[in-house]
Amino acid sequence: MGDSEAPSEEEFRSDHRGAFGEYGGESGGLIDRSFRERIVLVGVTMPDGSAAETEASLDELSLLVDTAGADEVGRVLQRRQAPDPATYVGKGKAAEIKDMSVSVDSDTVVFDDELSPAQQLNLEKILGRSALDRTAVILDIFAQNASSSEGKAQVELAQLKYRLPRLRRSGRSYSQQGGGIGTRGPGETQLEVDRRRLVRRVHKLEEDLRRLRKTRDTQAKQRRRSSNRGVALVGYTNAGKSTVLNRLTDAGVTAEDRLFATLDATTRRLQLPGGELVFLTDTVGFVRKLPTELVEAFKSTLDVVIDADLLLHVVDASSPDPQANIDVVRRTLRDIGAGDVPELIVFNKLDRAPNIRGLLGRFPGSVAMSALDGSGADGLLDAMGERLRSMTELAELTIPFDRGDVLAMVHREGQVLTEMTTDTGFVVRARLDPDSMGRLSEWMPATAGTNPEEPEQ
Repeated sequence: MGDSEAPSEEEFRSDHRGAFGEYGGESGGLIDRSFRERIVLVGVTMPDGSAAETEASLDELSLLVDTAGADEVGRVLQRRQAPDPATYVGKGKAAEIKDMSVSVDSDTVVFDDELSPAQQLNLEKILGRSALDRTAVILDIFAQNASSSEGKAQVELAQLKYRLPRLRRSGRSYSQQGGGIGTRGPGETQLEVDRRRLVRRVHKLEEDLRRLRKTRDTQAKQRRRSSNRGVALVGYTNAGKSTVLNRLTDAGVTAEDRLFATLDATTRRLQLPGGELVFLTDTVGFVRKLPTELVEAFKSTLDVVIDADLLLHVVDASSPDPQANIDVVRRTLRDIGAGDVPELIVFNKLDRAPNIRGLLGRFPGSVAMSALDGSGADGLLDAMGERLRSMTELAELTIPFDRGDVLAMVHREGQVLTEMTTDTGFVVRARLDPDSMGRLSEWMPATAGTNPEEPEQ
């Protein structure tokens, strides 16, 4: 069967249903919204983990499942020295999970760790129902929440890369490949046709996102040549990053009390109390075990974090374990190459955190605020200004009258504090970052770099 004989797009999508519902791609998420599925959760503790960590991870998975539109009706815990290659949990445990699933009448079993395609297939045969992993649930939530064309493309790319190795027929009966030359049946051929279609779609999405990334790179270079700094909001999902952005800039972005309410990066200009202009960008939240497919697909968006001058690490101060959330975010930042970007911790939800003094004491230099009512917002703005100014040096430049281009560069790349006219040219005092200091060193006196005192404002 050639490509021209492939099924229609509607047939193609209906025949490649995910465990939660229909094939995602451009059409949206995986969950069947006509009813709330009943889910059994499975967590496995390996030697490098603890039972408490597994429970905490399952608690978060339960929230993810709820966000995706399903309900937890039971959970199973296991200790293992290593994953079973065939079923991840072993045949005996799989049979136990099946018994529980039957007793609670569950529709789907969700595993907290990623399953290989073979493990997923074997488990579905044993369990007699859909077997999913955490990655599939998170991909489903992202598919439901993506709104911009870029966000939809990123989610679809992640979905397709996840599903390609799991591609199989489920809606219609096809003959199987025979055992000798010339015995290949139409079922196997159809799978190859579908796989080629998905691979072509993956390549197109990757090319589209590469173009978007080039545009972002160009914008980042232009910003780095200006005096406007880039500040990115990062944090655990539902820590309140979007509410902080709305509080500081009146951005009006969606801010809801649920996981992954915001996926699309939003950037707004913000003037700090010292007069500095910054670009403040809201980014996607992080969780434990964030799928590799999503990190890779959202690379063009996450580049905003890598290129930022400062990260506002927003932490839910009312969380039962803020330290664990901080550790997850920092680990993810290291994974995407942003581990060295300066960080300012912002404990949000001050109005619901009785232990805020203890948190501030454990993290020197951090600030606390309530994005909901605005308390502490002025302190955050002051801290941002101080932190950004600490990354610059105070310099004095003497610029001849005929070098207006140099004077313009100083205004563009630095924060000009004073500017005077003398017989020989302009004498300018400005705050400059290290890159600008190097480019403008020719116009600085020999005493440059000694941090002359800043003039009184």
